[in-house]
Amino acid sequence: MAKLSLFARRRRRVRTALKARAFGRPRLSVHRSGRHMYAQIIDDATGRTLAAASTLTKGSTGPGATTDAAAKVGTELAEAAKKAGVTAVVFDRGGFLFHGRVKALADAAREGGLEF
Repeated sequence: MAKLSLFARRRRRVRTALKARAFGRPRLSVHRSGRHMYAQIIDDATGRTLAAASTLTKGSTGPGATTDAAAKVGTELAEAAKKAGVTAVVFDRGGFLFHGRVKALADAAREGGLEF
């Protein structure tokens, strides 16, 4: 078996802990690249994406490498989740640390009405 990178090990550790305390709630998964932010709400029981938002969606302004852009993605995701009938999720930060853009997205999603 190939040796996992530190990032992959952290991602696996976070995801395993989430599955233990998810209690059937959908997962809010966050991905951060150098230029953009992506977030989606996934129902792991059926394997379907219920809602998604990113800095690449129509109407976004430029690259999303700022905390303001990440907050906008969080707000858009909360609105999309309401339309899909989702109110409570578990937050999956992947292997990313919970600060900066990831924290800004989470705070905006909470303000938008998502519970986690």
